[in-house]
Amino acid sequence: MSLQYLETAITYLKGVGPKRADVLNKELGVYTFGDLLTVYPFRYVDRTKFYKISEISSDLPFIQLKGKIVSVETLGKVRQKRLVALFKDDTGMVELVWFRGISWIKSGLKPNTEYIVFGRPNIYNGKVNIPHPEMDPVNAKNSTTASALQAVYPSTEKLTAKGLNSRGIGLLVKELMSGMQGTFPEPLSDEILKTANLCSKRDALINIHFPKSPNLLNKAQYRLKFEELFFIQLRLLMLRDSQKRNIRGFPFLKVGDLFNQFYKDVLPFDLTGAQKRVMKEIREDIGSGKQMNRLLQGDVGSGKTLVALMSMLIALDNRYQACMMAPTEILANQHYQTISQFVDALGIRVALLTGSTTAAKRKELHAALESGEINVLLGTHALIEDKVKFNNLGMVIIDEQHRFGVAQRARLWKKSENNPPHILIMTATPIPRTLAMTLYGDLDVSVIDELPPGRKEIKTIHRYDTSRLKVFGFMKEQIKKGRQIYVVYPLIQESEKLDYKDLMDGYESITREFPIPEYQISIVHGKMKSDVKEFEMQRFARGKTQIMVATNVIEVGVDVANATVMVLESAERFGLSQLHQLRGRVGRGADQSYCILMTDDKLSSNSKLRMETLVRTNDGFEIADVDMKLRGPGDLEGTQQSGTLELKIADIVRDGQIIQYARELATKTLHEDPLLKAPPNSNMAVQLATLNKYHKDWSQIS
Repeated sequence: MSLQYLETAITYLKGVGPKRADVLNKELGVYTFGDLLTVYPFRYVDRTKFYKISEISSDLPFIQLKGKIVSVETLGKVRQKRLVALFKDDTGMVELVWFRGISWIKSGLKPNTEYIVFGRPNIYNGKVNIPHPEMDPVNAKNSTTASALQAVYPSTEKLTAKGLNSRGIGLLVKELMSGMQGTFPEPLSDEILKTANLCSKRDALINIHFPKSPNLLNKAQYRLKFEELFFIQLRLLMLRDSQKRNIRGFPFLKVGDLFNQFYKDVLPFDLTGAQKRVMKEIREDIGSGKQMNRLLQGDVGSGKTLVALMSMLIALDNRYQACMMAPTEILANQHYQTISQFVDALGIRVALLTGSTTAAKRKELHAALESGEINVLLGTHALIEDKVKFNNLGMVIIDEQHRFGVAQRARLWKKSENNPPHILIMTATPIPRTLAMTLYGDLDVSVIDELPPGRKEIKTIHRYDTSRLKVFGFMKEQIKKGRQIYVVYPLIQESEKLDYKDLMDGYESITREFPIPEYQISIVHGKMKSDVKEFEMQRFARGKTQIMVATNVIEVGVDVANATVMVLESAERFGLSQLHQLRGRVGRGADQSYCILMTDDKLSSNSKLRMETLVRTNDGFEIADVDMKLRGPGDLEGTQQSGTLELKIADIVRDGQIIQYARELATKTLHEDPLLKAPPNSNMAVQLATLNKYHKDWSQIS
């Protein structure tokens, strides 16, 4: 059976037709025979056990009975009409009830005929009934069930209306597989099957849909998970290798005066071991003549911006320009101030371009950039505007890259007319290892896993609203010591009015507790104009105010070493990684810093786990793992834009070991046969080509 057969439109499967095909398209994304085969059951029920009616209780999820129909009658009128059949065995009697398809079902029911009944028991008015059960007349084949486990398929109301409930979908799968006569294309090589101890594709598909035993089901699930993850890794690794082979990058062959002067005379502290390791990796990339395409992970405060600056200095030493794009004006301004201070003595011209830049300033900036007078451009989305033209862009840094769409990043990449610029994308949102291997498997990854010397670990404390007065007392103690404090309220876009009310109510209660002139308070939120917001930020940064009340607009881009306390209000309304990000706004100096998680007295089990995790650890990667287990990979910020997470059977949270093993075997395969040209790998090459038809290659722009 060929792959072309699996690409046959689902309309042509016996029992489907145009109307059913349309609902299968819309509800399950099933367009072809192959798509139907990958509608995998989401659970299985044991059909080997038969209950007696006397054993029925409402807490049983599903039951299977064997007995006879005593009577059938239609009750009620119009909308309350229902079909009721009395069903008995040698221990008692139960009602079978249908509310839809009454005439059709009634015509098929035969009193005094033995049936197998399968369904979920329900108790109504003290009586047990089974609504919409599955019914099969007893015969030699089904009196003892051939398959121990019966598949339950995903369905919807629209599918059910077309007769495509779980059973209906199962019948279509059975029809398709019988038409294939037991022959299925095998996409994996014999070597992979043997090394990974996998069952064949044929056995996997038969036992995922019609398992003979739990053991065979487990083997089928493992095989199909491995295959799905293996081809994702194979594709990502081939993209990475192809990029390294075929995409030339600007060769930054020298580390010159700017870099060396900065390192010797300007840098006020030693690099950490992790920063030195990452700089070595970057220097090897950009000196190779191939385009760098690297992901840099590191917690807030780990020194990613410094690594980015030193990378840009190497570009400048090789007579190229550099740019850095940040997701918010606050963060872009922060980078501009930090980098300008660092390179002021080196004679480097740094410019800032954001949505707030005036028309006159933009015109001047565009001309200076195109002529090459501007060496480094920092900014927001404004950098990707068509009018922004570089003289010779050689290095692109993208900060908090998950906040930008792929197409936005592509526009920045295209601003270099000859070779593509080197790409360094940075994130302070730690990415779990399994997610990084799947989402960013085509990139080289660097991790800064070490904080600069002198930094103390932030102490995190969970307090309920009932302890608010104690928290206010602690805040006053810190202010007496000359420290500053953030008080942050959650921002939920769906409820902007509620957010604003929460913020203003909180601001009023804090001003009552911390009255002027003894205390000065800043307030920052999304409704403010950029210049007003910047004014308030600067007041706090210069120590003119002791408390900043804000929404999580300050999640990125505020760096005040004297701020040692972060109070997170309604902390249960934040995501775990976001809480960790916000916590990283303190602890920027040498003084002991604190993060106080304020919550309602009543918390869900998930909220309690989030608070306990934050209190227990400052390790961003451990926190990211917990966050992914709680929320699932598809819900993590930024991952929605990646097609690699549209998995049919594998689970990134639970199948981490399979991901790791699949990547190891994919790496070994490509090491031996980089283009899958060898005859033993021909099946894999064909399968990969089929998969590639549905994926756009964004690998060159990270």
